[in-house]
Amino acid sequence: MSKGEHRHKILWIDDEIDLLKPHILFLNQKGYDVDSASSGTEALDLLAKDSHNWDIIMLDENMPGLSGLETLERLKLIASHLPVIMITKSEEENIMDQAVGNQIADYLIKPVNPRQILSSLKKILHSEQLVTEQAANSYRREFLDISNLISQASTFVEWSEIYRRLTLRSIEFGESAPDLAELLRTQLDEANKGFFRFISRNYLDWIAGQSEDAPILSHKILENFVLPKLNDGKKVVLLLIDNLRLDQWFALRPLILDIFDIERENTCSALLPTATQYCRNAIFSGLLPLDIRKRFPELWVDEDSPESKNLNEEPLLQNWLDSKKLSNLRLKYYKANDSAALQKILKEYNPDSFDLSVVVINFIDILSHSKTDSMMIKELASNDAAYRSLSASWFRHSPIRDLLRKIAVQSSPTSLILTTDHGSVRVTNPVKVIGDRDTNDALRYKVGKNLSFPSKDVFEIKSPTIAGLPSPFLSASYICARPGDYFVYPNNFNHYSSFYQDSYQHGGISLEEMILPVVTLKNKS
Repeated sequence: MSKGEHRHKILWIDDEIDLLKPHILFLNQKGYDVDSASSGTEALDLLAKDSHNWDIIMLDENMPGLSGLETLERLKLIASHLPVIMITKSEEENIMDQAVGNQIADYLIKPVNPRQILSSLKKILHSEQLVTEQAANSYRREFLDISNLISQASTFVEWSEIYRRLTLRSIEFGESAPDLAELLRTQLDEANKGFFRFISRNYLDWIAGQSEDAPILSHKILENFVLPKLNDGKKVVLLLIDNLRLDQWFALRPLILDIFDIERENTCSALLPTATQYCRNAIFSGLLPLDIRKRFPELWVDEDSPESKNLNEEPLLQNWLDSKKLSNLRLKYYKANDSAALQKILKEYNPDSFDLSVVVINFIDILSHSKTDSMMIKELASNDAAYRSLSASWFRHSPIRDLLRKIAVQSSPTSLILTTDHGSVRVTNPVKVIGDRDTNDALRYKVGKNLSFPSKDVFEIKSPTIAGLPSPFLSASYICARPGDYFVYPNNFNHYSSFYQDSYQHGGISLEEMILPVVTLKNKS
């Protein structure tokens, strides 16, 4: 044990404590201080005086007077924060059930040796530290490998793997290892710069169908993931969580795997601009934005319109079904912005009534925008780790989990496909842009004519049609921001720069906005 390191304190409750001196000496040598009590009554008196004097309790189950289980029930009333290791001679299942029901941390069967006890203590008291240390050591070994991948990556699949590895490392040690967390952020910034150059070189070829390495883009999600299931006669539920980043999916994953098994776990690419109007309408129509506007002008809403840009998803989806000769399929479309709307969907949803059910949930998008306006959300989602945690907390307590359980038990085979329209990125660097009064007000992309901007700081689409984008007016062009940048007009530049600093935005180019989960889930067997 290193000098100055905290020594954990154990309260060991056993009527034969004198026989345990060799074990206690061993634990002392390993850095633990052990206090003892020879009965449940003595231990409860000690805990009543100061239950915060110890870090963990070791409790013998078979004692005269108060039994271990009786002691356990009482100490939970006065020291519920303390983890308990129960030690017993009995292997009776009912005793084990009662102990587990009282939320003990571990259960050891006598005879126990000191190493067993040490292992249990490490698992309970040091697991987070040990996991962090192991993840940190693993990342140190992996750092050069990832750097080489970043310098050599030439396909979307390779960039997806880089982002996946960095994301999982970030989740493993988050902010608990500050030096490595900073190193990870630096490497993610390096990857994002490379990804921006990659997209700038390849994106227009993807749209033109001139690249064999093109990823599945937003408008191809239904064709590649939903259509094969429908053609096989399976019912499909498409769950689209707006603005769900890959790291947020990884945070939600354990909660969903309690209910479903994973059949396929893929990534796709959002269209540019990475904004709801373009990406989500493309998903539900199976068309690029330009083609939506040409074929269904009544369903496309221009940038300058005050109308909501996503009111027509259901008719666009019905048109897609018609184009695939699936007009007779029973379709149900739901959209929810809050828990009350989800509760209503949960109440109405009849698992076997529809062939294709679509559920769009806007909560995370609302959360990301709230970070700009709400001081409380700014504090709660102050960094990516906190943003993930907040998203997972919402999901854990949302009616959506009850809806998923309802889907999981329906009688006919059902595929649940979870995806999103785009992600978001934390912005830190304001970039001045000048445009006329017709220019849109988005922060990560602009549509306008005669736009003035630092050319090295954007991906410019001078001819929207070659990018599958509509031109709202003659001579319009699009610009998309680099990772971390956000566009601000010169008027009141300092005010707006400060206002949007460290907020989560979308519309531009970054790993976080463009590399998205598409996950096919199946009922547990």
